[in-house]
Amino acid sequence: MPFLSVNFLSIFLGAAAAWVFGAIYYTALSASWLAAQGKSLEQCKAEQAAKQGFAKFAPFVIVFVAEVVIAYALYGILVHMGAFTLRAGIISAALCWFGFVLTTSGVNNVFQGRKFMLTVIDAGGWLGAFLLIGAIVGWMGR
Repeated sequence: MPFLSVNFLSIFLGAAAAWVFGAIYYTALSASWLAAQGKSLEQCKAEQAAKQGFAKFAPFVIVFVAEVVIAYALYGILVHMGAFTLRAGIISAALCWFGFVLTTSGVNNVFQGRKFMLTVIDAGGWLGAFLLIGAIVGWMGR
């Protein structure tokens, strides 16, 4: 069974790299992201201040857990293909992003009446995360 020995280190490192990338990416694009959300910095600060306890940190934890799941899924795809290489990891990640992330986030934002720029910013963030995860998981192999 190919899934009996999983390289959890590659999964964790891929998720951690994606999480750090997201922090840098969204910090750099914070003004544009807020404008695309239709919110001001003051609104976001007030919303954050109203949260209590774990609710203040929950989004960051949820993102990391989601990135672990993404890394595990990409690992599974590479196991299925029998292709643990940097190239295979990047190509698989790009195809998954294009086929699943870009399409679903675009559809969700259209139906929610969100600005197109929000899809561009968020999809760009997920593209970077997927490529980093795919590269690390593919490169580190089994």
